[in-house]
Amino acid sequence: MANLSLYSTGSCSSLVSSSSGRPLKITLQQKRRVYLRSAKNQVERRLSVVCSVGAKERTVPELNEGIANFYNESSGIWEEVWGEHMHHGYYDPNSKDAGDHKEAQIRMIEESLAWAGIPEDEENKPRTVVDVGCGIGGSARYLARKYNANVKAITLSPIQAQRGTAITADQGLSKSVNFQVADALKQPFSDGEFDLVWSMESGEHMPDKRKVLFLNIGSAIISRRIQFVQELARVAAPDGRILIVTWCHRDLKPAELSLSPEELELLDKICDAYYLPAWCSPSDYVRIAESIGLKDVKSADWSEYVTPFWPAVMVSALSLKGLFGLAKAGWTTIKGALAMGLMVQGYQRGLIKFALITARKAS
Repeated sequence: MANLSLYSTGSCSSLVSSSSGRPLKITLQQKRRVYLRSAKNQVERRLSVVCSVGAKERTVPELNEGIANFYNESSGIWEEVWGEHMHHGYYDPNSKDAGDHKEAQIRMIEESLAWAGIPEDEENKPRTVVDVGCGIGGSARYLARKYNANVKAITLSPIQAQRGTAITADQGLSKSVNFQVADALKQPFSDGEFDLVWSMESGEHMPDKRKVLFLNIGSAIISRRIQFVQELARVAAPDGRILIVTWCHRDLKPAELSLSPEELELLDKICDAYYLPAWCSPSDYVRIAESIGLKDVKSADWSEYVTPFWPAVMVSALSLKGLFGLAKAGWTTIKGALAMGLMVQGYQRGLIKFALITARKAS
C-alpha cells in the first residue's frame, strides 16, 4: 500500500501517494485523521516545555530554579518598600484617590475571603490552612490571626522561608504558622489536611495548572497529565474550600482559537521577566475544577479593582529607596522592574485579568 502524506494549497488539503506523487481521492474523515495525527505528534513533542519565550523554552526545573532565584533576590526590596504582603491591593474603582496601598492589600485578603464565602463563625471557620506560594508570610500570619488557625506555608524560595519564619517569631506566631521550602505541585502534606487551601497570586507561576488539559482539535481530545489544581484539591479536607487569586489572560471569544500574535508576544515578555509558564484563562480554571469533581465552582474578574496597583509599584521603584534597592538586588530584579509597564499595558488592553476562582471539595 502506498505511503500517504498531507499537503496544503491555500485553504485546500490533499493526500498524495509518495510513490507516484499523484493526488488520491480521500474522504473528509481520512483528512481529519491525518491532521489529528500530525497535531497530536506536535503536542506530544512539546509536553515537557511549559513556556516559550522568543527562542528560549523553559522546562519545569528551569522555571522552579528561576522563580526561587527571582524571589531570593527581590523579596528584600519588596519588603522594604511595600511590607509583608506581596500581592495586589483592592481599590474602589469609583475613587480617584487610591489611598494607602498597604491597607488596600489587607482589603484584598478580606474581600477575597468574603467573596468566596469562607465562614467566620466559631463552628465552621477554617482551623487548618495551607498558604501555597506564601512569599514572606503576610497572608499566612493574617489568616492565623483571623481564624485562630494553624497555618502551613510553602515557597520555592529559601530566603522567603527564612524571612517569613523570622517575622513570624517576632510577631509571636511561631506556634501557629510554619514555613517550608516545598514545590506546590508536590506538597509535603497528607491528603485532606486543610480546611482552607489559599493561593494568593502564586498560580501564575505554576507550570502544571491542570491534571488533565483538554486540547480540542476537530473532534479529538488530547489529554495531558499535570498537577496544580489537582494538588490543591488533594490537600483540601472534605468540604474544605479552595481559593485561588491569580493572573490570567482573557477568555477567548467564541470564534477565536487562540490569542492574537501581539497578545502572545506581550505575555511572552512578561513570562521572561517574572519566570512564568504559559498563561491560562479564568474559564480554563473553572473547567479544570469542575472536571476533577470540585463543587460550588465560581470565578470573578476583579481587574477593575486592582487598576492603581502596578502604576503605584512603578512609582515606588523610581523612589530613592526603590532605585537603591534595585541596584543592590541585581539584574533579575531590575528586569522584573522594567517589565512592570508591560503589566500595565496588559491590563489596559483587557488582555490580563485579575481572576478569583473558588471551589469546595466534596464531602
